[in-house]
This record gives sequence, structure tokens and C-alpha cells, in this order.
Amino acid sequence: MVEKYEINSLEKEESWRLFRYIGELVEGFDKLSGIEPAVTIYGAAVATSDQTDYQNAKQIAYLLGKQGFNIITGGGPGMMEAANLGASEAGVKSVGLNIELPQEQKCNLYANLNITFNHFFVRKIMLVKYATAFVIMPGGLGTLDELTEVLTLIQTNKIKPFPVILFNSKFWHGFLDWLQNSVLITNYISESDLHLLRLSDQPSDVQDIVSSWYLKQAIVGRRAID
Repeated sequence: MVEKYEINSLEKEESWRLFRYIGELVEGFDKLSGIEPAVTIYGAAVATSDQTDYQNAKQIAYLLGKQGFNIITGGGPGMMEAANLGASEAGVKSVGLNIELPQEQKCNLYANLNITFNHFFVRKIMLVKYATAFVIMPGGLGTLDELTEVLTLIQTNKIKPFPVILFNSKFWHGFLDWLQNSVLITNYISESDLHLLRLSDQPSDVQDIVSSWYLKQAIVGRRAID
């Protein structure tokens, strides 16, 4: 009887969990409706304001904001804070999609529209759904996860092929070398999978790439793998 009761309780818990998923999705759709055009900027949460890439993330968001793009980030500190700060200074919507973590990550102060999620997969849906382009700043496992998910969604035609911009070519060199000389050479991916990857080292170049795509549907800029 005890085992049967425990199983039934687990089944009910799983059923109620579905409603929590739905609730987070509904909140995200409701609050982000009409946010387009927007650009999602990913990057390390541990970056500090004295780092060059932090300043570049801020400048990228500012320049894109001045072009009329709202900015979406994961809402945390580091690169996310920098991008939200740049968007705020540009006077556009600065969206922070925060996640509840054991270390109690709080949404940064520069997001003027924020949502806190409990489930990573719901948050990741929202980071992708409303984006016109993706800017990938240097980061760790979370950033790599988000980058490869975006590429997979494009590869499998689950989302429209938008520009994916890797900022700081020196940082991404090893990753791109691995893709080309270990993954591509063994045919685990095709060269066409990487056609939308662009490298940039200047915030103004990111602005040009995103604007050209939005206005002309043309991918410009230096390809990550030639």
C-alpha cells in the first residue's frame, strides 16, 4: 500500500508540474508579445565591468538599440548586465529573462522588462522565439549550450535561419577549429550548417550584420569558417 500510494503521489506531482510549465510559457508569451524586432545577446555571467568584452556587449546593445532593436538577455550579471545596460541607455526595451538558481541569481538592475523562470527549457524558448538575430559573446557551458541549440534549431528548420554572430574571434578560434577539423571533416555536420555563423571583433560590425539581415535578408560580414 505504501508503494502504491507513493507512485500515485508522484504521478499527481508530474501532472501538476505540467501546469507550472504552461504557466511560465503563458507569462512569457503575454509579457513579450510585440517585442519584435529584438536581438538576443548571450554571454558569461561572471564577466566584470572592467573587461573589454563587457564594454563591447554594452556597446553592441546600445548600437542595436539606436537602430530600433529591443534587446533580450538571460537577465543575470556579466555580459547580460552589460547588454541590458546598453539597451537601457539606448532607450529601447531591455528584456531580462532570469532563471531561479540555487545561488539565488537576481535579475540585473538594467532590465526594464524582466521575467524570472524556474525551468531552463521555458526560458530558452523565450530567448529564441522573439529574436531577429543572435549575438554570442564569450562565455562558458551555458553560452555554448545556447549557441549549439540555436544552430540545431536552424539546422533542423525549426526556426527561420537568422544570423548567429560570434563576437571576439580570438576567443572562438579554438571552438571553430574543432568544428572544422574534427566535426566537419568527419561529416557529422555539413558546411551549410555553419553558413550563418559570422565572426566579429567590432560592435559596429555586429550592427551592420543585423541591420543588413533585417532590412535586406542578406547575410554580410566575415564568415566564421571559410
